[in-house]
Amino acid sequence: MIFEYSQKTQELIAKLQAFVDANILTADDEIHAWNDDPANRWIPWPGLEPLKEKAKAAGLWNLFLPEEYGEYSPGLTNLEYAPLAEIMGRNSWSSEVFNCSAPDTGNMEVFAKFGTDAQKQQWLKPLLAGEIRSAYLMTEPDHACSDATNVRTEIRSDGDDYVINGKKWWISGIMDPRCKILLVMGQTNPENPRHSQQSTVIIPRDTPGVNVVRAQKVFGDVHSPGGHCEVHLKDVRIPKENIILGEGRGFEIAQGRLGPGRIHHCMRSIGQAQLALELMCQRATERKTFGRMLSDRSSIRMEIARSYCEIEQARLLTLKAADAIDRYGAKNAKDLIGAIKVVAPQMAQTVADRAIQIFGGMGVSDDVPLAAILATQRFIRLADGPDEVHASQLGKFKIGQYAKPGAGWNEIPTD
Repeated sequence: MIFEYSQKTQELIAKLQAFVDANILTADDEIHAWNDDPANRWIPWPGLEPLKEKAKAAGLWNLFLPEEYGEYSPGLTNLEYAPLAEIMGRNSWSSEVFNCSAPDTGNMEVFAKFGTDAQKQQWLKPLLAGEIRSAYLMTEPDHACSDATNVRTEIRSDGDDYVINGKKWWISGIMDPRCKILLVMGQTNPENPRHSQQSTVIIPRDTPGVNVVRAQKVFGDVHSPGGHCEVHLKDVRIPKENIILGEGRGFEIAQGRLGPGRIHHCMRSIGQAQLALELMCQRATERKTFGRMLSDRSSIRMEIARSYCEIEQARLLTLKAADAIDRYGAKNAKDLIGAIKVVAPQMAQTVADRAIQIFGGMGVSDDVPLAAILATQRFIRLADGPDEVHASQLGKFKIGQYAKPGAGWNEIPTD
């Protein structure tokens, strides 16, 4: 892999950073005040749409879509997009300004890769234009869906329709009034082999039987305007043309959706860790304790040095994973994808924790974003599957790759 970004990427990095400095950072306090006001719950900040139009006009739109979908975007590879995701990740809300926020990114990739022409026309085009938003319904309260084959929401055939019944939770974005489309993973063929029992279907948000039972708080925050919710599906009826790719293809779709998405998640985590590192360095040059600057204390220097090393390691590993996806496809890069999902959020959580300790009381306040970074990275360690699942699968894969039956660990090969 070449460790220097292309001219195209360098130009986009400079352009994106300039846009963020001029438009995102200056509005940060205003949007957080808006979202924190209970009177505005589930109402998007009014300044968001004008910013999105500015980003679109600047050519900073749908940056996440890979090269094969270049007609919709600048046509970047995962490796080219990675540093842009890091820049956007430094701020909790900026990805949406560029139409690069989850769960829309994953859902657009599903439509682009697997959707029919009619599905793309009806749903992908308005998503790409930023006219609507979407949600992805997989996780269930009654089953451990870190193993996607455990999904039990029933998708029953009934003539020309499917009828869906089940419970979902931790559904991001569904309370946003702009959310118009749901992608739902459920079970169509329980008698099939394990990995071909599930399917993915399209449910318009206003379909009868889609019931939001409650908003779920994450570390005390409802994350307005999108939120995270428990949703019950009761006799939801949709036409059979609303299935994506075909019956029994849901696991395949979920895996295809998550590969590039984990690059996005991890680079955003790295962006937040980088911000935490910069903030702790600034704090160390501003504060004295017992007559000495924090920056003169070896313990503080060690924490900063360790954080820098860990960020660089995670960044390089994630860039390697992005490059491997571009070259060989997500299926052939699954070990690197699993590794970054284990490494990056934990690293960012640890760096944020160190930064909080260096800031002292201020670190746990809203005066700096460190507490929010810590909380975000803690739940990212569960999103798209917990650390333990990724580590277990990675370990299993590596054992199968490296183990040689009958060979002892200390045997010396002979000619």
